[in-house]
Amino acid sequence: MEIRLNCENCDHPLLNNSKEAMICTFDCTFCKDCVDTILKNVCPNCGGGFEKRPTRPKELLYKYPPSNKKILKPVNMKKFQLTLNKFKKIKPSDR
Repeated sequence: MEIRLNCENCDHPLLNNSKEAMICTFDCTFCKDCVDTILKNVCPNCGGGFEKRPTRPKELLYKYPPSNKKILKPVNMKKFQLTLNKFKKIKPSDR
């Protein structure tokens, strides 16, 4: 798993031990606030749902460090609206 250190939408910092980091099955990373209020638990990249990102054990951070690649792709709400309307009323496990 890739530990990304920022929200792809709002750039909020999401350190390894963040309780706000949410990921989809492809490691797309967003903060809990964006997932709950803007994305409504629908990944704008794949249409999947989100889960809390696990924390990597401290003793493994040296061997497997978080990503140093910053991904910032603020959601285009006009384009995302089609995906959101298609999936928001379907449980992630049923999409």
